[in-house]
Amino acid sequence: MDWRDMPPLAALRAFAAFAETGDVVSAGAALNVTHAAISQHLRALERHLGVALLDRSGRALTLTGEGEQLAQALTVGFGAIGSVVQELTGRDAARPVHLSVTPSFAANWLMPRLPEFRMAHPDIDLMIDPSARLVELTPGGIDIALRFGAGGWAGLDSELLIATPMVVIAAPGMLAGRTIRDPEELTDLPWLEELGSSEASNWLKGRGVARGLVGRRVQMPGNLVLEAVRAGQGVAVSTRLFVEADVAAERVTILFEDPDTGAGYHLVTRPGVLRAPARKVAAWLRRMAREDQMMARTPDSASRSE
Repeated sequence: MDWRDMPPLAALRAFAAFAETGDVVSAGAALNVTHAAISQHLRALERHLGVALLDRSGRALTLTGEGEQLAQALTVGFGAIGSVVQELTGRDAARPVHLSVTPSFAANWLMPRLPEFRMAHPDIDLMIDPSARLVELTPGGIDIALRFGAGGWAGLDSELLIATPMVVIAAPGMLAGRTIRDPEELTDLPWLEELGSSEASNWLKGRGVARGLVGRRVQMPGNLVLEAVRAGQGVAVSTRLFVEADVAAERVTILFEDPDTGAGYHLVTRPGVLRAPARKVAAWLRRMAREDQMMARTPDSASRSE
């Protein structure tokens, strides 16, 4: 980077404060300077760049398209700087560690283990966001996301936490003695899906079933899907991790299981150093995953998991 081409930091701060607050008076108050000083910085920044960042044709200043572009970049840049400064100074130590998880993962894996976390780390508050939506990780927002897939999300660090294949499941009684040999035979059955997802259609299309679903489909929060499957209300896509105990107890039957491709739940973070409380949560998640793996290797793990 050629630092000589960079505008003065004071001008960039003034512009970022204006973009955030919407007027020069509020921006001045945010930076503890006069609104006249903010105006001078804004004009100096435009002169330096040779670009109009502000539209002065109306009664109030507004951002031009170029101004919006710079404001977005400064929001990300100053946000990252602020996050690191808070990490280094410990100012955000009291902020809860924010986790983004799917409702299924929260209900079937995370929630049963939270009492152990509270005992191990009574000084750390958690904020759990159960959503099937792929949430963006931004400075000051989500600390850790737990995502299912093969990893490698662009711009993020990820490590495999729990390897588990995807399965298609149903209650034995729902099949009424039918033997399912081909995914095509599932299209006329009722399917259960997590809200905000297209798991059933995606799974069928991935197995060459071009027509997709023919029977009815019910979408519901992910934490309710497994319970509905147990009750014989439909077929669902899940992960083997969540249904091991139900399969052992014969409450659920696995109709199809994907090959072991290394997919599973990943611990996903933004690049860089996690703040101290988030590092402890990440370490605890890794320990819980290791303990699960050790239990799965023991001969009587199935009986203990019920």
